Amino acid sequence: MARRAGRPELPGPLLPRLLLLAAALSRPAAPCPFQCYCFGSPRLLLRCASGAELRQPPRDVPPDARNLTIVGANLTVLRAAAFAGGDADGEGAAAGVRLPLLAALRLTHNNIEVVENGAFDGLPSLAALDLSHNPLRALGGGAFRGLPALRSLLLNHALLRGGPALLDALDTALAPLDELRLLGLAGNALSRLPPAALRRPHLEQLDARLNALQGLGSDELRALERDDGLPAPRLLLADNPLRCGCAARPLLAWLRNATERVPDARRLRCAAPRLLHDRPFLDQDEARLHCADSSPDGRGEEVEIAGPELEASYVFFGLVLALIGLIFLMVLYLNRRGIQRWMRNLREACRDQMEGYHYRYEQDADPRRAAAPAATVGSRATSPGSGL
Repeated sequence: MARRAGRPELPGPLLPRLLLLAAALSRPAAPCPFQCYCFGSPRLLLRCASGAELRQPPRDVPPDARNLTIVGANLTVLRAAAFAGGDADGEGAAAGVRLPLLAALRLTHNNIEVVENGAFDGLPSLAALDLSHNPLRALGGGAFRGLPALRSLLLNHALLRGGPALLDALDTALAPLDELRLLGLAGNALSRLPPAALRRPHLEQLDARLNALQGLGSDELRALERDDGLPAPRLLLADNPLRCGCAARPLLAWLRNATERVPDARRLRCAAPRLLHDRPFLDQDEARLHCADSSPDGRGEEVEIAGPELEASYVFFGLVLALIGLIFLMVLYLNRRGIQRWMRNLREACRDQMEGYHYRYEQDADPRRAAAPAATVGSRATSPGSGL
């Protein structure tokens, strides 16, 4: 039977091919882990919020998962290879890569206190890690090892309880993260920034808001510069108690030359000394930011900075006194005749008073007026004996 002209020839039977394609597309996805919620599909977004009964990461996370969120659990300790099949005793060194495609891991509000070395082993594709709002007390120096693709690390409100030892451990843990782009350290009461955080070669933004930074020194500002042509990172510094003394001069000069690198520069305020409290940091004059050599604790700054203010007060007070004196002299001039009359009357009254006193003195000093009373007393004494 001849084929009709103009009709395309089908290469082979069509029905078997369609059946194979339907079977491939209808392959069942991995089930959603127990006590977790899957949005779209397990590979798109998993959210596990199981409360205090969840003490370790779930083990039945699908291997093709891309985003994992665990919130409100009681993980307490993240042991080695916690997401790569490591057990509760931390024996996860031999565990392989169980989540090779996981790109985002959010572990906020999970009461995590300890992160051991290699806690995130087995997550080679992890690009974003959020450990914010956890009461971290200990952090292993190799906690972030094996994360070559990590670009975002958030530790906001997570370093309040660890003290200086935790800050030193963080400095060590950040050292291998050469691809880090975003680092969040807000709300940690930090008095200084980890040196390793400033030296990350590809860092684009460092969030240091809501800390206890009194300023940045020359060494820290130099660490923020890039000599190899890479863009310098942006720095967020709002809500820090900046001390506007001589130590703040390098930061003030740096901000004026690179304001675009600190998006919240206009929100920076002075916290000390008292006379500059809550004044905009960028509005200060470098010449007025002095320090007293005899005051290593910085208290002498108030005395130095208060000098111009006191001088201005003294000048104003002097002008007020001069104005009052001028008004007083003008009043005297306008009332000169009345004042002369008053002075003349006063002089005459004083003269009359003095003449009266002088007359009384002369009368009292007369000897004849002194003998007369004595004779009168003697005559009165003899009168009864006379019988009259």
